[in-house]
Amino acid sequence: MEDPSLRAYLHDQICKDWPEYCGEIRLQVMNTPIFNAAMAPNGYVEVFSGLLLRVRDEDELAFVLGHEGGHFAENHQIERWQNFKTTANTIFALGLVIGGVGIYNGVDTSRLIDTVRFVGLAATFSYGRDQETEADRIGFQRATAQGFSPQAGAALWSRLIAEGKASDFANIRKADVRASIFATHPLDADRLAALKALAGTKPASGPDPASAHRLRAAIRPHLAAWLKDDLRRRDFGQTFLIIGNLEALGEDMGVLNFARGEVYRLRRLDGDVRLARDAYAAAAQYPDAPASVWRELGEMNRRLGEKPAALVAFRTYLENHPRRTILGLSRMPLRDLKDPTHDTLHPGWPAGHPVGPRGLRHHRPVAGGSLSRRKVSRLHPWP
Repeated sequence: MEDPSLRAYLHDQICKDWPEYCGEIRLQVMNTPIFNAAMAPNGYVEVFSGLLLRVRDEDELAFVLGHEGGHFAENHQIERWQNFKTTANTIFALGLVIGGVGIYNGVDTSRLIDTVRFVGLAATFSYGRDQETEADRIGFQRATAQGFSPQAGAALWSRLIAEGKASDFANIRKADVRASIFATHPLDADRLAALKALAGTKPASGPDPASAHRLRAAIRPHLAAWLKDDLRRRDFGQTFLIIGNLEALGEDMGVLNFARGEVYRLRRLDGDVRLARDAYAAAAQYPDAPASVWRELGEMNRRLGEKPAALVAFRTYLENHPRRTILGLSRMPLRDLKDPTHDTLHPGWPAGHPVGPRGLRHHRPVAGGSLSRRKVSRLHPWP
């Protein structure tokens, strides 16, 4: 993703942990809604948006970047590549043997060959437990040497484990790793215990509140989009936990309450319409709420049968966003919400163009009061 200021901010953060490698580092932020970061042997660093949603402050960020620098400094990626070559040769040889046996006996062994290949690659594309322990230790030492909180790593990993347990999917709740069999950073109780033991070797110090605000300021331009991406995973239990952790800072409450409303709207369990309505109503009280909050608030009230409140919300949306009226509302069934004292829902809408059987007609007001026709496509509820 293109954001020079965010890349510069993250580059400065990793340089605090690894000043000797600062000139070699080239960093990119990836729009990927999972917790991960990676550092290649040539100094290329990828930081995933899902990680930036989950770290609370620069203390936790310093631990993660120090950890990745530990892999780089100890040549763990090169060791993995050497392991890959060995594993690939073994997989190839096993494939030939299994295939030959299948041909000789007239048996289809293709599925067995695929299984061997998959298991071999899964082992290749993950760090070993010893490498992870070493990277944790190095990252901890680097971060604490710069004055970052010793408790940051354990606090972060505790939340990640809690997030896994909050998942809507049983296989994730039971797993010790994140995302998939190819996850590069295993999470388990032993690793958390080791991080807590490391923290116990240093004087306790709380996180720097100012660093949390600096981190949030750096990611704020992307916060709504990243939450939208996270929702696409359809793991609502985890998304709720992410939103709750973000709310702890007390900032961006319009964006976060709107995201909470979107979770309820998409989850569609009993009672979620009312919960979504309440979340949208809370979001609407903040100036950073997305433009569509009034539209979604109106729709939830309409579903609840609260027509006066729905009409007020739709009118507020139209009044505040006149250039987006038809694009946002043309598909909504507004006929039953029509105020009998008005021909239209918008005070600037010309007479003779009322709400019809299919909702608002495909017109929109333009400069000078004239009307233009246009086809209307369904928009995503987030602007």
